[in-house]
Amino acid sequence: MKLWQKNTKTENAVDKFTVGQDRELDVHLAAADILGSLAHTQMLESIGLLTKAELVQIQEELKSIFKEVEKGDFKIDSDVEDVHSQIEFLLTQRIGEAGKKIHSGRSRNDQVLVDLKLFFRSEIEHIANNTNLLFNQLINLSEKHKAILIPGYTHLQIAMPSSFGLWFGAYAESLIDDLEMMLAAWKVCNKNPLGSAAGYGSSFPLNRTLTTQLLGFDTLNYNVVYAQMGRGKTERVLAQGMSSIAATLAKFSMDVCLYMNQNFGFLSFPDELTTGSSIMPHKKNPDVFELIRSRCNKIQALPNEIAMMTVNLPSGYHRDLQLLKENLFPAFESLNECLIMCNHMLENIIIKNNIIDDTKYDYLFSVEVVNNEVLKGVPFREAYKNIGMSIENGTFKPLREVNHTHEGSIGNLCNEQIKDQFNKVYSSFNFNKVNQALKELVS
Repeated sequence: MKLWQKNTKTENAVDKFTVGQDRELDVHLAAADILGSLAHTQMLESIGLLTKAELVQIQEELKSIFKEVEKGDFKIDSDVEDVHSQIEFLLTQRIGEAGKKIHSGRSRNDQVLVDLKLFFRSEIEHIANNTNLLFNQLINLSEKHKAILIPGYTHLQIAMPSSFGLWFGAYAESLIDDLEMMLAAWKVCNKNPLGSAAGYGSSFPLNRTLTTQLLGFDTLNYNVVYAQMGRGKTERVLAQGMSSIAATLAKFSMDVCLYMNQNFGFLSFPDELTTGSSIMPHKKNPDVFELIRSRCNKIQALPNEIAMMTVNLPSGYHRDLQLLKENLFPAFESLNECLIMCNHMLENIIIKNNIIDDTKYDYLFSVEVVNNEVLKGVPFREAYKNIGMSIENGTFKPLREVNHTHEGSIGNLCNEQIKDQFNKVYSSFNFNKVNQALKELVS
């Protein structure tokens, strides 16, 4: 059962190969496909391609199918090619001839384009919300443990004093830039491609502005050729945003694995959040963070995977684009799980006090001693040389007081300013506007 099939039956091997994983993956697009059809059919009625009675009949049944999707009762039959076919066949089966009219003025090309953009918007919202939770957790931990000093490292060598306030706060601020990347992806996704048909428009007088408003899009993909060209590009931009968040999580996870190591011993977690060894009874392994690290490294490869699948495609639709779903859809679930698990682990983190009292960290304070000499009037280069000599001959004595007061330093974390920046980016998505439009569409 295919929307495009006439009298010739496709060979089974070809059918299996070309459909691929579409049936399994397209289930994720079912709600979006119905939303697109609700908007499209309202537009068709407004230009005289559906009667008022037909519109009422179609809309009622589409909303009924939408409820089935929400309950988890929707499925794509094994003899149906994709989600678009399944919904149109269900509609025709239940209401008759009116169901056959909903495809007027559109192609599966712009139908899947709008499905994907609606689905991507939803997934971006989930990611942004989970990023928001993790951000607030990091800021809270930064404030709670801001007085506890830890070693800072360059080249993995002991460098200068840092603090848990700085460490947690650094990753919180990193998420701001990551969310900026996701905001860019949101803006690309929030343009309406519906009405571009197969990529060359339609002879019907489609009202694309109306469907844009009904679906809560900010604006149109105006040029119909570019609307089709946006497939692949949209996925790549979205993958870049996800990759940015993943990079922050991977780096943070690496830090946690190091800091849990007995040679560091800066932090730990309750036994029930770690795993053990089948042979070494003392082991408490950071498996959660190791898997977050690996999953997020995998997500960082996603933009390149998508680029390699689309880099040599000319304009117009190509079946290659179908495979992008296989790479991107599982990444949404994986990234959200990583954000949720990272937040859960941090809710239970145990921080060690008095870390820098160990004499092996004495040299952390060499710069503090140099600066203290400079404050007494000694030229910096001379003070640097003198302290260097004292380290070499074993007479160096650290000053364990840290007096960093400038913006963003140990004594002035600027967490309130960081929170303001994050909230400004987060509010720029304006999820409420989109959700209200979709709520009205299905009500």
